[in-house]
Amino acid sequence: MTKSYILSILFAVVFITTGLSQKYAYINSTELLIAMPQVKTADSQLETYQKTLMTKGETMEKAFQTEYNKYVTEAQGGTLTGLQMQQKESALGQQQQEIQQYAAEVQQLLGAKKQELYEPILQKVRDVVEEIGKSNGYTMIFDGSVGGLLFAKDADNLMVEVKAKLGL
Repeated sequence: MTKSYILSILFAVVFITTGLSQKYAYINSTELLIAMPQVKTADSQLETYQKTLMTKGETMEKAFQTEYNKYVTEAQGGTLTGLQMQQKESALGQQQQEIQQYAAEVQQLLGAKKQELYEPILQKVRDVVEEIGKSNGYTMIFDGSVGGLLFAKDADNLMVEVKAKLGL
């Protein structure tokens, strides 16, 4: 036998035994997060924050609607000159732009608030999953909630252990 043939066989044996010794597990992060009281608290805080932001937006919209209705009444009544109509239309257009800008700002603020509230929770979950992965010798732990997991034995589901470590 040649040296390269022996090395090829040795490499194949090492590759096969290494591949067989790897451990994999999975968890459904969506199910886990739903079970966490911290997520319910964060959702409640986010909802309260959203209502606060929406109140200002609704006030802006009501003010616009009032001004628009007033403009329509005056324009139909013939009490406005052409220049006055242009000025009022311009002011209404500006008001409408401000409402649109505020709506975009609200989306950014909500995204930032959600990130602020959820990041500590998600980090805690990541830390626990990593700790369990290291202590149990897992090569990889998959998230079954994202649809990438086609099959897994229940014995490899870490949900019970992760919940226990999180105190759930």
